[in-house]
Amino acid sequence: MNVNAAPGGVAFSGDWELCYRANLWSRIASRILWRVADFPYKNEKDLYDAVKAVDWPRHFAVQKKIRVNVTAQKSPLKSLEFATLKVKDAVCDRFRDKLGSRPDVDRAAPDVRIHAFLEEAKGTLYLDTSGEALFKRGWRMDIADAPLRENLAAGIIMLSGWKFDQPLLDPMCGGGTLLSEAAAMARGRAPGAKRSFGFEKLSVFDAKLWERVRNERTVAPVEARLYGSDTDPEALTAARRNLGAAGVERWVKLEQADVLERAAPEPSGVMVANPPYGERIGSPEELAAMYPKLGDALKKRFAGWNCFFFTADQRMAKLIRLQPSRRTPLWNGAIECRLYEFKIVSGTNRK
Repeated sequence: MNVNAAPGGVAFSGDWELCYRANLWSRIASRILWRVADFPYKNEKDLYDAVKAVDWPRHFAVQKKIRVNVTAQKSPLKSLEFATLKVKDAVCDRFRDKLGSRPDVDRAAPDVRIHAFLEEAKGTLYLDTSGEALFKRGWRMDIADAPLRENLAAGIIMLSGWKFDQPLLDPMCGGGTLLSEAAAMARGRAPGAKRSFGFEKLSVFDAKLWERVRNERTVAPVEARLYGSDTDPEALTAARRNLGAAGVERWVKLEQADVLERAAPEPSGVMVANPPYGERIGSPEELAAMYPKLGDALKKRFAGWNCFFFTADQRMAKLIRLQPSRRTPLWNGAIECRLYEFKIVSGTNRK
């Protein structure tokens, strides 16, 4: 398998079994796309001709509803909306020429998603093997304020370096996304186990192979020690429902508590948290007043813990009055964020 960085993602090659496994088990990917064509182009006619040249009826049935997405980087085309229309027309015209009928378009709930990526002089066509974005695990029941996407939460857990035999605490757990992802990792639960995928709608789909891949257990489960708390009883209710829907509620202990007052559940461990950061909840003034208190609480009650805070508020590292040992740039949608690591030791942690 060759793996290489690509614009906006990662490129890899393999057979359909690998595609099924990647969709089922990837915790951090957003989509897994199947590249079906590359082509040079200069204008809309070149784009239309290249798309129509693909044998789309070989890839999926005319009864399948489609959606077309076009993204571009330095493209000479003036309108992405017009480019999207040309791609859709080319696909439908290829079906009409070959079969005498064309697929319907359904932007809300398509069976097949077609993606076109346009660069300055080159275009690439993909079929989406994932369907719905992979962060939609299929278990979320309740949505708390400003929820993290599941794949971002999984990435934060991985970046923390948490080992499954270590205690893990989210003291601002909201709807429980970080805890659900951590519990699923420790229990060896496939993130895609409760959902369907786009490859099931393609002509190449092998149902027997998919059944075998889906029923394999590749990771031995670990009895994780996971803890969560929040000041909001409604958030805790949402967290319990979400953890239950994910099938991991028995491995997570929840309680109502304020991060500024609660005690550490064990002498050492890993803390991960996504505090409010003013974009959607919490005012800048409230946050500025809270950060020094948070730093004091960590020094007083969490010596021996590695604490990770994911936030878009870049004042945090200064106002918490602790020296971060690591700052990892991340994005939450369009919001630029940081994952700060604070290693809490007795006494001062400032240089």
